[in-house]
Amino acid sequence: MFIDTHCHLSVEDYDDIDTVIKENRAAGISKIIISGCSYDSIIESLDIADKYEDVYVTIGYHPDQVEVITEKELLFLKDKLSHPKVVGIGEIGLDYHYSKELKEAQIILFEKQLKLAEEYNLPVVIHSRDATNDTINCLKKFNLKGDIHCFSGSLETAKIYISMGYYLGIGGVVTFKNSNLGNVIKEIGLSNVLLETDSPYLSPVPYRGMKNSSKNIPIIAEYIANLLDISNEEVSKITLNNTSQLFDL
Repeated sequence: MFIDTHCHLSVEDYDDIDTVIKENRAAGISKIIISGCSYDSIIESLDIADKYEDVYVTIGYHPDQVEVITEKELLFLKDKLSHPKVVGIGEIGLDYHYSKELKEAQIILFEKQLKLAEEYNLPVVIHSRDATNDTINCLKKFNLKGDIHCFSGSLETAKIYISMGYYLGIGGVVTFKNSNLGNVIKEIGLSNVLLETDSPYLSPVPYRGMKNSSKNIPIIAEYIANLLDISNEEVSKITLNNTSQLFDL
């Protein structure tokens, strides 16, 4: 049994949501957490969660939304935090890969949402791309716990996040030939690791380049099990416990 702690599920990406959910269940995925990270995707994600008992959501505004988010959208976000299927705020964070000129605006939006998470005592799901130092400095200002989504950093960075009380979201990238994540996991173990797909993106080998889905979580788990020379059941047990420590499912 596994939980996909971070994925995206939308009619834009999948022709038949019903089929996706059924395939997930058949693959041993007991629950999934969808990330609604724009105004429209928050609405759609909550609608999907209302329909399926094993679907939960985190909601928040991705840094690529920084130019369209006003106080109106932030009030909308705050209002939706009381929805019974909302288990966290995310994915939120900083992304300097394409928009370095918007650094200050991204930090302002990020910290407004971190403040909301602190106010509502919710975990956060963090997106950080080419922005490690600023991400860490922002997080240090708040008393929060959360998930560093799609972690791909160094061992040193992993240890910093873990020391701050954050889990590392590990997905299909760990199976990539050019990834150093395997070496990081060998050093830190599984006590601070969550499994995720980030579907429809980042499919694990041997499906790299194809559309991803939560049903691929067992492939990621098996890769990690082989890496650490432990059983799939042990990976399941530890990561399920980590997930339950972070999210109220």
